[in-house]
Amino acid sequence: MLASQPVGYWTGLAHTTVTRHLRDAMARIDVTQPQYWVLNCVHSWPAAPSREEVAAQLTPLADGPYEIPRVLDQLLHRGWLHADAGDRLHLTDAGEAARVTLRALVTELRAAVHEGVGDEEYVAALKVLRTMVANVQRAESLS
Repeated sequence: MLASQPVGYWTGLAHTTVTRHLRDAMARIDVTQPQYWVLNCVHSWPAAPSREEVAAQLTPLADGPYEIPRVLDQLLHRGWLHADAGDRLHLTDAGEAARVTLRALVTELRAAVHEGVGDEEYVAALKVLRTMVANVQRAESLS
């Protein structure tokens, strides 16, 4: 009867459980998931980004419009980010070290979450979820 169970319940439970696991592990080393997002965003930007560019990129993932600007302030205060004379953001050596440490932690956590799930199964599950999202979006656009 698994096929008759509600997808919203299982996707919600997966989101809550995995996010809590990740955030709890990060909290044990005094870091938040949004801080990790910011470190990665600044690191991967082709040129040093502005605060506004980072906020625009990450706010859709955040808990509201003020979270990423606050995280930027936290990381500047912590010395993991530096703003140059043009207010462009750069990782400091400490920020890059933190990003590398967090990347290793996230890789370890991902392995634990994916234990017993092959890449083909994972890709198939994502494809099903993407199709369901597209179906709902299409239905909403018709109403």
